[in-house]
Amino acid sequence: MTSSDERINYLDHAATTPVRPEVFEKMLPYFSQKFGNPSSLYSLAGEARYGIDEAREQLASVLSCRSGEIIFTGGGSESNNLAIKGSAAMRSPNGGHIITTAVEHHAVIHPIEQLEKLGYEATYVGVDSTGKVDPVDFARAVRPDTFFASVMLVNNEVGTIQDVAMIAQRTREASKLLGGDVLIHTDAVQAAGKLSLNVNDLGVDLLSLSAHKIYGPKGVGALYVRRGVELEPLIAGGGQERQRRSGTENVASIVGFGEAITLAESERIESRKRIKQLATKLVSGVAERIPSSTFNGSKTDRVPEISNFSFTGVEGEPVLLGLDFKGIAASSGSACSSASLEPSHVLLAMGIDPALAVGSVRISFGRDTTETDVDDVLQALKDVLDQLATFPSAQK
Repeated sequence: MTSSDERINYLDHAATTPVRPEVFEKMLPYFSQKFGNPSSLYSLAGEARYGIDEAREQLASVLSCRSGEIIFTGGGSESNNLAIKGSAAMRSPNGGHIITTAVEHHAVIHPIEQLEKLGYEATYVGVDSTGKVDPVDFARAVRPDTFFASVMLVNNEVGTIQDVAMIAQRTREASKLLGGDVLIHTDAVQAAGKLSLNVNDLGVDLLSLSAHKIYGPKGVGALYVRRGVELEPLIAGGGQERQRRSGTENVASIVGFGEAITLAESERIESRKRIKQLATKLVSGVAERIPSSTFNGSKTDRVPEISNFSFTGVEGEPVLLGLDFKGIAASSGSACSSASLEPSHVLLAMGIDPALAVGSVRISFGRDTTETDVDDVLQALKDVLDQLATFPSAQK
């Protein structure tokens, strides 16, 4: 374990990111001088309200939508839940049918599973060995009573990019042929700062985001809701956020979110080449140094920030602990379930053997990742795996 004064080689940016200084500075006044409740009428409250309005405009600019279509939430998980359950609650008591994929984040899968217990039906469309969904297969699952479809833009464990625009187009066409009207939702939490979030190009009705993946604060997210889409609120109360999410707004964090997404979008294209070079070095380096390794995901349709590997004959936990001892922070996949020793549902859906899936390690780059960081993790991975091979009991 590293001491507090040693630099940590942080390679788990898909789990969370540190708040950028510019974001923190923008947030600070809203903890003290501009602390008013934005729902009140006096000028102090107006300052807080202006901060929220500005952030809403900033997100709308990045998404190419109206500011009134942005709803602030408590995070990506809440945004997903509001999209899914809020849409379902507008249905008749007879329920209906939902389509999603087998590789979604648990914040999509679990709400749908909860709805299944209430009488709704769901189809979980499979993926190929790279984690990609076939748009034709997805659209083929449409039924006359299908009212909601959700497919993530970037997978949080392997970084595979889904063709959301084509999936949305084919799904809508299939729904119309059956006389239906399906809503298209995408969990774009891992796509922010990496891909375009233009909701018109994506063809989606709802889109979920989270601030802490793009150097903003934790505990704040957003849901894009296309004008005309009706949702039943999950949280009832004072009617904040256009009657869709009650509760006094987390003003400072919302302001930080607006600044974070503006900065992320402005740097997105410029940072692409550098991150891609680092990813190429990492993937080729692991293959050369560790012949027993397997790269999980697509080598072409992926964001280079996220790389996932499996190592034959080992579990992910001892590898991660060994890396941590050497001052390197990585993960075994989703941060929400990284404490579990169960194989990743994403890797299993991709057809990876369970014995290999439990040995997966996710390495995710950020804006401060350097070539030296990549060199360090390549050497550390080899050292840790060599040690585990020499002392197999260390895995127990």
